[in-house]
Amino acid sequence: MTQRTAWALFPVLLLLASGCTLKATVKETTDTTSNVTGTTSGRTWWNEDGLLHPEHKLTAFLALNEANVEQDLARGRGEYVTALGALLGLPDDQQAAFHRKAQTNFEALTTSDRDTQVQQVRMLAR
Repeated sequence: MTQRTAWALFPVLLLLASGCTLKATVKETTDTTSNVTGTTSGRTWWNEDGLLHPEHKLTAFLALNEANVEQDLARGRGEYVTALGALLGLPDDQQAAFHRKAQTNFEALTTSDRDTQVQQVRMLAR
């Protein structure tokens, strides 16, 4: 009975003992991979904390909320147009004018080219 117990515990001990080495190997592999992709991607959107860089927030917002943004742009009001103004740094007293300009320029703002769309939205805030 004690010999069977010893043989039953041997694989468990072997797994526990090698777990540290396996964990360290996986960590080294993922660290190296993330270092390579982070330095070679050219346009990194995320910082080390996993947060979106400020210069990419407008592009991400437009891409992720496209249908809602288009509806609010067409109406000239709504939470998505207000959020666009906030992302552009507009104070509350300039939001109404931004909404009017957004509605007036609806056709230009609903282009399929994301870079052009971002440029157009930024020009409205000026």
